[in-house]
Amino acid sequence: MIWSKLKKPKSWRSKLGFGKQMVDPLKIPQHIAIIMDGNGRWAKQRGLPRIAGHREGAESLRAVLRACIELGVKYLTVYAFSTENWRRPKAEVDFLLDLFALTIDRETDELIDNQIKVNYLGDLSKFPKELQAKMAGAMERTKKGTRITFNIMVNYGGRAELVESVNQIIGARDKGQGAKVTEEEIQEHLYTRGMPDPDLLIRTASELRVSNFLLWQIAYSEIYVTDLCWPDFRKEALCEAVAAYQRRLRKFGQTEEQVSAA
Repeated sequence: MIWSKLKKPKSWRSKLGFGKQMVDPLKIPQHIAIIMDGNGRWAKQRGLPRIAGHREGAESLRAVLRACIELGVKYLTVYAFSTENWRRPKAEVDFLLDLFALTIDRETDELIDNQIKVNYLGDLSKFPKELQAKMAGAMERTKKGTRITFNIMVNYGGRAELVESVNQIIGARDKGQGAKVTEEEIQEHLYTRGMPDPDLLIRTASELRVSNFLLWQIAYSEIYVTDLCWPDFRKEALCEAVAAYQRRLRKFGQTEEQVSAA
């Protein structure tokens, strides 16, 4: 079993201890997004091929998904394969596509058992037909999951998402209709429509950039960067990120005094 069936905690204390971190269960971010970076560096540091880093990165993703469920996070969105990743060596790309397919085959039943709804979001048309079918099947079979929504962004780019959103809006309009596009219309045509924007964006491997990820949705997200490469990022590291998020004051354009008085 890759997963054991997860159970709800018997009781919630005022603080939840995870390793060295104490996390306030009343201030858990509703939506966490992660740029999973550093698989290749992790492997290189150990004299291993890059695919070894991707394998270990898959283990980190399982651990983080489980930890999100334990914490009560309702949405987890991860950057699994960007539109630029096709430029990588063919052997590495082929391995990643095979890993996606293998993961779907092995784990969909357990995602269903644990009430996890999975979405593969991005331009799926670029993938092999068999993999597209597996992704569609996993989404259909898990669509009733209510414990957490797990968004896996594949062949995804934030700029392309915005262009597609605007084109859909324009294409749906009658000729002669006003040319102005509203924020609400764009929001309704994003891959993440119907979901809250991420409260917390985590990036591993020290990089200080967003890499074309969720450009619209992270406008007000708190950003947390860790030196850990993704294969080393597990439950305790996630809780360190959540604890750091809980120490911040989210102002959304207001003053500190206004937020404190609200």
